[in-house]
Amino acid sequence: MTYAAPLKDMLFVIDELANIANVATLPGFEDATLETAQAVLDEAAKFNGEVLAPLNIEGDKHPSTWHDGVVTTTAGFKDAFRQFGEGGWQGVMHPSEFGGQALPKLIATPCIEMLNSANLSFALCPLLTDGAIEALLTAGSDNLKARYLPKLIEGKWTGTMNLTEPQAGSDLALVRTRAEPQGDGTYKVFGTKIFITYGEHDMAENIVHLVLARTPDAPEGVKGISLFLVPKFMVNEDGSPGARNDVHCVSIEHKLGIKASPTAVLQFGDHGGATGYLIGEENRGLEYMFIMMNAARFAVGVQGIAVSERAYQLAAAYAKERVQSRPVDGSAKQSVAIIHHPDVRRMLMTMRALTEGARALAYVAAAHSDIAHHSDDAATRADHAAIYEYLVPVVKGWSTEMSIDVASLGVQVHGGMGFIEETGAAQHYRDARILTIYEGTTAIQANDLIGRKTVRDGGAAARAVLAQIDATLAALKQHDGAAFDAMHSRLQAGRAALANVVDFVLQNTKSDPNAVFTGSVAYLKLAGIVLSGWQMARAMIAATQKHAADPSFYDAKITTAHFFADHILPQAVALEASIVSAKGNRSVLALDVDQF
Repeated sequence: MTYAAPLKDMLFVIDELANIANVATLPGFEDATLETAQAVLDEAAKFNGEVLAPLNIEGDKHPSTWHDGVVTTTAGFKDAFRQFGEGGWQGVMHPSEFGGQALPKLIATPCIEMLNSANLSFALCPLLTDGAIEALLTAGSDNLKARYLPKLIEGKWTGTMNLTEPQAGSDLALVRTRAEPQGDGTYKVFGTKIFITYGEHDMAENIVHLVLARTPDAPEGVKGISLFLVPKFMVNEDGSPGARNDVHCVSIEHKLGIKASPTAVLQFGDHGGATGYLIGEENRGLEYMFIMMNAARFAVGVQGIAVSERAYQLAAAYAKERVQSRPVDGSAKQSVAIIHHPDVRRMLMTMRALTEGARALAYVAAAHSDIAHHSDDAATRADHAAIYEYLVPVVKGWSTEMSIDVASLGVQVHGGMGFIEETGAAQHYRDARILTIYEGTTAIQANDLIGRKTVRDGGAAARAVLAQIDATLAALKQHDGAAFDAMHSRLQAGRAALANVVDFVLQNTKSDPNAVFTGSVAYLKLAGIVLSGWQMARAMIAATQKHAADPSFYDAKITTAHFFADHILPQAVALEASIVSAKGNRSVLALDVDQF
């Protein structure tokens, strides 16, 4: 089965929950109407469904290969990337002055979701390029912007993020790559970088590496890290690729999933030094890299939603076709398709509800980002920036954690056939497994949610979100019926659980940090469940108001939200108990190290 983009749901969320009409009032976004969104999404669905989705299994069976420093991608990827660039897809949300389409993040986000649903391995290349573009836009000199941004946005060149090294892992204070100033504004870069997604490939004319390194007199630790642009090929005055720079791929990794995406080990400076250009100021590299990382973290959260959607579509199609066993209620004397069995329905509804809830949360976050960057009112920008920043670790951490569960359920729906590669269910499970790891593990996202996003502002952003949930709870009370009663009850309990945990974090981070940080991932998951449930509640209200326009679609939306209330939101109270009531760190830290 191939991939069909869930356009109805995407447009529903863009319109009813993320309020594209409001985004279209922002300066520069006047043409970004719902009609524009529909036209863009329709074209994205065609490209991803017809060009990229058929290559997904091929990439898994025939991964990228390395030979003598040359990386060859899966057959078909190079031509698909050419079509991707020619279609303008790399530049959807980037500035028109450098060749982009300058559309809002709210329209770009479903395009990113489709790209990743169709072919997660392929999509990683544009994802990293987006991050490099963001970093250059923020901190690059006018010369670097003029020389590199048009080609990156055009899709002729690609970008990478070079952070970690063999000895460093997630602790970037241990980065040893060095950059020696040459007196002419350039630097010579020496060192080894690992886990570099699309660090070498054959799809683009040039690769623009953004590299963390230390200058000779830099302070120790993260305060002494600078960011450098190191091209694979030097760039001639006319903008064409020139001589090969001293950066080489010495190997690529053999991975559990995303096999078509080459994950490179890059060696800088083995032949005299790789020429690099400082981005921004010395010793502010981590600050600039966080711009890339924040963009990438949101995009990885969308990857989780994307692989969940693909796994759900595959499982639902299989469940409708696979005939096995008579129904437990005696409604048929012969065997029926397994979709008629209650537990298969439970699994499919779980997959569907989790995916739709996470999608809604991510698109709403994208709208906050658009307002934060484009409103002409400073206070409005600040308010929406705070909410977006609060939501990013939740979108990344929660959406990717749930994608593993959803993809696992997809395997389970297939039964034994799910464990066999030919059905494709196993690939989604394997591909999803990386999402909770790269661009910061779930624990790193959770620590960010605590430190930078909850404690730093005294819980202001969290309480702003809680106040919005209160408004939705009040709106739910205006509707009658079992679905609304269930949603109100469960969301109210979830809201209280989240509020209690926010208070617990604020009260205990300094006095008992172990108690807070042993519950950090539970806090993130609780936030993901409650905030996704909140969006499903809003969807339920909107679907009721729009019901007459498309009864089948809106009935399904209300029912899916009802399921979320009955089966997913109740988990919030249990997570709260594990964090607050049980002081979970007592058992987590109770064993001596030598008892493990």
